[in-house]
Amino acid sequence: MLGTLFRVMGPISETFVVPFRSSRVWAKKGLAKPRTQHDLMQPKSSSLPHTRLRPRGLFIDRWGTLLSLPKNGFLSNPDELEFLPGALDALFHASRLGWKIYLIGNEDAVAFGRQSQGEWQKIQTAIEARLTETGIPLQRSYACLEHPEGKGVHEQPSVFRLPETGMFYHAQHNDDIELEKSWVIGDSTLELAAAWRAGLRYIGVRTGEAVRDQSFDVEPDLIVTDLPAALASLARAQAEAA
Repeated sequence: MLGTLFRVMGPISETFVVPFRSSRVWAKKGLAKPRTQHDLMQPKSSSLPHTRLRPRGLFIDRWGTLLSLPKNGFLSNPDELEFLPGALDALFHASRLGWKIYLIGNEDAVAFGRQSQGEWQKIQTAIEARLTETGIPLQRSYACLEHPEGKGVHEQPSVFRLPETGMFYHAQHNDDIELEKSWVIGDSTLELAAAWRAGLRYIGVRTGEAVRDQSFDVEPDLIVTDLPAALASLARAQAEAA
């Protein structure tokens, strides 16, 4: 039995080590959905119909969707953080509409030893601080620091590495998020393929990689200019359904 290390920052910041069982290697294109969810990630409870509304999640990719892509693949200084235009204001309004906000992403610079975990943590802390200053409640921040061909302790597979689906099932298990009514917004096919596999809806944006990475064959529900446009579309849909 292997373990997988990943970082989750949320109401309580912890490092989780969870069981991992080897599974098939997904093809470069044409991912299949998992037949079963990981046992660990089953929701704590199931609500009876019409008793209460379960929360919906917005899973936002960090680099290329919320923030500009770093030129060298990672940032060395928190002062270099650059939030994309309008992204923070749009997230603030989305949180006021009742969405639970999550950040997601793989951190390959750490996995391959180009950036230390301590250096990465400083960047992550600065991101969270900016969200707090803007009045955006961050439910959790998911970051996979592992890769099957990584360096040192980071050389291992992980169910939390996109396009795997562990991040979503962790949120479902811990926060009772209703995945079928939740959305993923990202600029690459990695997070969009993961969303499809876990049964979430997903929107591609034309910032960052602009869904041109061709890692996986996915067809987003919508492709829009940027994160503010994606969140505006969800807000309009919510208003029309009210």
